[in-house]
Amino acid sequence: MDHDFTSTTFEDEPFPDHEPLSQAPNFACPACQSRRTIARDTGKKAGAAIGTVAGAAGGISGALSGVITGAEIGMAMAATATASTPLGIVAGAILGGQSGAIAGCTVGAALGEAVDDSILRNRRCLACGQTFSASRR
Repeated sequence: MDHDFTSTTFEDEPFPDHEPLSQAPNFACPACQSRRTIARDTGKKAGAAIGTVAGAAGGISGALSGVITGAEIGMAMAATATASTPLGIVAGAILGGQSGAIAGCTVGAALGEAVDDSILRNRRCLACGQTFSASRR
């Protein structure tokens, strides 16, 4: 079989070449009519950051709360603590924090995107620097 590995195009590309989304007519700058605009995503970025921190704190506190409850149950049943208990506590806190951070980031980004679309000036023109609102839909 003879292959040409120097070509950058493929016959079975799933998406044909098309204009990027920012070139859509509804994203034209109202001041200079330029189509060279970019999304600012201020609300989305802030929401994701706040959600990540809040989710991580909630996940860690939930994990540690479960550890305390488990320790109380273990003491009540007169179970002996093993050497791996502190390691399990740390691992549980890390996993709880990570899962909480992921969930918080997702929710925060979605809420921030809604704020971007409805309240903030979420586009910036690269030609003149004007900021303006444009719906993503």
